[in-house]
Amino acid sequence: AALSRRYVLCEVVSEDPRCRQCIEDRAVGLAVRDAIGRVHGDYGLACCSISFTVKYLNAYTGTVLLRCRKDSYRLLCSALPFVRQLESRNQRYPCFLNTLHVGGTIRTCQKFLIQYNRRQLLMLLQNCTNEEERRCIQKSLLSCSLTEEQSQSGDEEDDDGIE
Repeated sequence: AALSRRYVLCEVVSEDPRCRQCIEDRAVGLAVRDAIGRVHGDYGLACCSISFTVKYLNAYTGTVLLRCRKDSYRLLCSALPFVRQLESRNQRYPCFLNTLHVGGTIRTCQKFLIQYNRRQLLMLLQNCTNEEERRCIQKSLLSCSLTEEQSQSGDEEDDDGIE
């Protein structure tokens, strides 16, 4: 395989409903790089920056998939709790990143996300008060998965058996 990579699946958690609007690749990437720089300094930032990218994100569900080199994923993961806000159009929105899963391929993260969404769906459905609310929740959760075209980019070949 080429370079070994790790994919870190996170969710953006925020009390501020407006935070969803600023969940975009650039804002998330900058917030993560900023946190890495604060926690690990220039050296850590340099290590993590090689091959670091926001691979996928769904602003509606707050799901973010980050990619980095295998040898720097621990640096990345240890800095994620220090992301405290996302910035967009000079507005700051307090939030934090909850790490859900670390995998060797996009596909393993996708499988995890499907299971995670199923569990979330069951919890949400149990708290529903009416049929309309229930339908809306089902529809929104069924629509969020990592799309097929994303897994065609050649990142699938580096599965190191992490499930």
